Amino acid sequence: MESKLILLALFVIVMLLMSYTVSKKTKTILFFGDSITEFGTLPGGYLQLLNEKIVQNGLSQLTCLGAGISGNKIYDLYLRLEDDVLNKNPALVVILIGVNDVWHKVSHGTGTDANKFEKFYKAILNKLQASNIPVVLCTIISIGEKLQGQNRQDDDIDVYNGIIRNLSTTYQVPLCDLRKAAFDCIAAQNHTNADRGVLTKDGVHLNETGNRMVAENIWQTIAQIPGFL
Repeated sequence: MESKLILLALFVIVMLLMSYTVSKKTKTILFFGDSITEFGTLPGGYLQLLNEKIVQNGLSQLTCLGAGISGNKIYDLYLRLEDDVLNKNPALVVILIGVNDVWHKVSHGTGTDANKFEKFYKAILNKLQASNIPVVLCTIISIGEKLQGQNRQDDDIDVYNGIIRNLSTTYQVPLCDLRKAAFDCIAAQNHTNADRGVLTKDGVHLNETGNRMVAENIWQTIAQIPGFL
């Protein structure tokens, strides 16, 4: 009888330890966006680089997961928010969206008007805050890598990034200003004023250097959230 009680006690202890371990491993940072996020999950992508930083810093309870779909705009994120974000109960959501809302105005004759972009973005933030899910906002990086102000859609990007920065202030959530970081790099490194090749392959999608830049800036932003890491 005594041996059975001992075995039962050991079983309970093992189950509790396993439950604790699993709970530690399920603290997820979810990246919500478009193709930049989707490609960020590939080898050498910024999500992989962030997961490497997590391991290097001994933060085994954290993991970065991507919820990016190529071609998505702000309203696509709103429509899949329930399934791809809220139902997963992440510890933090990092939103990087907007490039297609601007880019597709020229490339596809579509896009998203600025006022609609803001309304859908607010709707997403309202739902996240109602679910008590912390969020980090990222500015649109680039559509072309010529010096700032010399790319066809720079003015448009400035408008949409202005909306994102204002939402960061209004909702009191952290901002990762990837636009500023990108053009600091471009100003220093793009000596021929090329439209691609410094941080991107095509003016939009990140190359190896761009992925490292994004990973480093997002990591610094997350590290400044009190008590998160």
